[in-house]
Amino acid sequence: MNSKSTWRQILHSEAARIAVIAIITALTGELKVLPFADETFRFALGGIVFFLLILIYPPASMLRTGFITAVTVVLFRVAEETWLGVALIDSLQMHVPVFLFYFIVAVGWHFADLEKYKSLPLQLGALALLFEVIGNTSEHALRNWWMDDSLLNMKEWGILVGVALLRSFFTVGLYSSVALSKEKQRMEEMLGVGAELYAEALYLQKSMNHIEQITASSHDLYRKLKKEDKRELSTQALQIAQEIHEVKKDSQRILAGLSKWASRQEVAAFYLSDLLELVVSANEKYSELIGKDCVIEKSIATDFQTDQHVPLLAVLNNLTSNAVEATERKGIVKISVDSDAEWVCFYVQDTGRGVPAEHEEVIFEPGYTTKFNEQGVAATGIGLSHVTAIVDAMQGEIQMQRLDVGTLFEVKIPMQSIKKEIQV
Repeated sequence: MNSKSTWRQILHSEAARIAVIAIITALTGELKVLPFADETFRFALGGIVFFLLILIYPPASMLRTGFITAVTVVLFRVAEETWLGVALIDSLQMHVPVFLFYFIVAVGWHFADLEKYKSLPLQLGALALLFEVIGNTSEHALRNWWMDDSLLNMKEWGILVGVALLRSFFTVGLYSSVALSKEKQRMEEMLGVGAELYAEALYLQKSMNHIEQITASSHDLYRKLKKEDKRELSTQALQIAQEIHEVKKDSQRILAGLSKWASRQEVAAFYLSDLLELVVSANEKYSELIGKDCVIEKSIATDFQTDQHVPLLAVLNNLTSNAVEATERKGIVKISVDSDAEWVCFYVQDTGRGVPAEHEEVIFEPGYTTKFNEQGVAATGIGLSHVTAIVDAMQGEIQMQRLDVGTLFEVKIPMQSIKKEIQV
């Protein structure tokens, strides 16, 4: 094991996670507000940071994390004050009670099981409020008992509860926004993969139909050769038929796996406007990746929910990425949606080099391409044939129109094929 992988294991270990939580909490605890006149009690940013960190990076042992964090915060504050000249006993009386706050919060989440409430923001915030109020009250009571001070009056306790309410739900809101952003990103990635797999599965199904025809022809050739008593050739034809049959069985297994993944949808329906956002976002990144300054514009005259978001995403992504590739160093790609009572029309227009007139009849055929790499090797050319197969599966139509500058693709799909009926 090399030193790099060793360091990676150390950084991802439970000890490193606890150390990070404890140190960051102690440091941010110095950013504070003193709500009471005696300045013995403070509301510090450390409490918010501690709660946020255990939400984002949940430790294996909440009790161990709470204990170590509490000890670290106390030691940090005592060391800081003694270095500034405060008597050790006075500093201990002031800061040891803060141990109760962090440890009580950790104990609370240990028994409540934090993971169960991450997707329930109201319950999460209410429990955070409860644990913080108990922790703060315990901290203040112990400090006042040690220092022979009076307990909090109703006004001061009201301030304590109010600040705890704000801190708890602020932290929950901040965490929810982070979690929502991550979930949205994950959903977009999964939907993009699903769309690609859907297209590949559809194309593989089409290939399997060809394989079936070849198998039948090979077996028919075997029977004819056998009837003509051409034993060697008939045996060879039979072997070819058997090999093709094995290829078909392997393809069936692959198709079953692809179909299973392609059908896994995180949401039951998508609005067309959200779908266009995904297409634009993905292809803006693709444009940057291939070194082009391509502006992607979108417009939508109609919007509704569709449960065909996976095949639609496959179609629009393919057409848009082709449009981006067709542009020169700079260009514009326009995606628009329109509809009437019967059809939904999707348009993808670019300002690229266009399709030669003599190629119009073959652009949707498998193998057609105008794209070559630096070595002159042609691309696979299966993109537009994929699109055609998907559009056909939705009983739609696809057309290409050459413009003075660039190309326009129009996809028409029956409204009934893609519009999801709203259940009342």
